[in-house]
Amino acid sequence: MTIEGPVLQTDARDRLADLFERHHQRLYSFALRVAATDDEARDLMQDAFVRAARNMARVPADDHAAMSWLVRVVVNLSRDAHRRRSVRDAFLRLVRSGSHDPRSSLDAAATVRRALAALPPRQRAIVVLHHLEEEPVAAIAAMLGLSQITVRWHLAAARRRLSAFLHGARS
Repeated sequence: MTIEGPVLQTDARDRLADLFERHHQRLYSFALRVAATDDEARDLMQDAFVRAARNMARVPADDHAAMSWLVRVVVNLSRDAHRRRSVRDAFLRLVRSGSHDPRSSLDAAATVRRALAALPPRQRAIVVLHHLEEEPVAAIAAMLGLSQITVRWHLAAARRRLSAFLHGARS
């Protein structure tokens, strides 16, 4: 089950198609909540399936474990994108001082999305999984390979950051 040039072997292609069919909607929904934009969410989901296609042997055979693997890939890709964005934003701040977007009237959904986007990627993923996807702490811990205490810590830290952001004081 490896990629031979640009073409997957038939059994790997069938497995990838099945994986996509079963999980693409939920994974896209998760990515949409983790990503800063709709386009980024599509890219995260597409990149997760591209990584699966490159090495189907790494994708667990169990359906639940395969979804957890895909979620971890999306979280890792999101973290990488966040790092790149942070570096780019820091550079732009240095080059252009005072570049501030003064839009003051945002609807509630846009404000929450901005608040989520301000969180570090791991905290954002944990908040989305727990509060929006309604996953229990134990399931999140297993999915992300963390302890339950670490997941709870990230939830508490994220709630503090979200509260500060939503009350106008960025942390």
